[in-house]
Amino acid sequence: MVKDLIKRLEKIGVSVDKLSIKTDIKIIVPLSGGKDSQACLELALKEYKNSEVLALFCDTKYEHDITYNHVDNLILKNDVSYVYLNAGSVLSVCTKYKRFPGGGARHCTDELKIRPTKFFLKEFSLINKSNIEVWYGMRLNESSQRAKRYAEKLDNTLYPPHEIMPRKYPKYLEKQGVMFKLPILNWSEKDVYSFLEGKENPLYSKGFDRVGCFPCLAGGEKLQLKAFEFDEIGAKNYQVAVKISEISKRPVFQGKKLKDTVPQCAICSI
Repeated sequence: MVKDLIKRLEKIGVSVDKLSIKTDIKIIVPLSGGKDSQACLELALKEYKNSEVLALFCDTKYEHDITYNHVDNLILKNDVSYVYLNAGSVLSVCTKYKRFPGGGARHCTDELKIRPTKFFLKEFSLINKSNIEVWYGMRLNESSQRAKRYAEKLDNTLYPPHEIMPRKYPKYLEKQGVMFKLPILNWSEKDVYSFLEGKENPLYSKGFDRVGCFPCLAGGEKLQLKAFEFDEIGAKNYQVAVKISEISKRPVFQGKKLKDTVPQCAICSI
């Protein structure tokens, strides 16, 4: 099963960096290294055996080592099946589109997270030949956009993928037995932190309210600067942003206060 799955994914440009799958998977949790997906993983493990849960990590090649280590530790500690997918990098995707992600053009998320997840669910469900629940860590109060999009959804109900993320997920996944659940939909940020009891990604305690790409190039510029100046990994990722800037002919920072800012190396400023 595993070899066949890898071959199918490679044919569509998705590589499998690491993989270990048990045979009785019922729940798949897309694991980003952030607190919300971690909460979903831990909720799944309260209801199901660890042999029935699979953690799916999509690597953007633009994340901090702290996040990589956190994901590894979660999987090791909980002894769940896992798959690490890669469909390119932030640099390769931004080079392809000749622009930074932002606004309605979240091509990093679309091509590095959603696309490989979609293809994995398609191929795995065909091979697995049993119904699968995908538990996503989406919360209503995370943003006004999500509050509006999922206002009518319930946290204890299964939905076809195309109802949760229209235009992103095809209808055939429902026919293949793939359904989505939003178990922390009505949780607050405080609820998540309370549930995790201090076991969340250490980057949160260092002042980063979002983890994943380090930093998100579609996010706030102050947080981007904070990440770029944080340490040698931030400095390395800044150089990636500079390359994208040259390709897109757009400065890394567009805000008036930061437009001419060149992040200082965190190591050199000690």
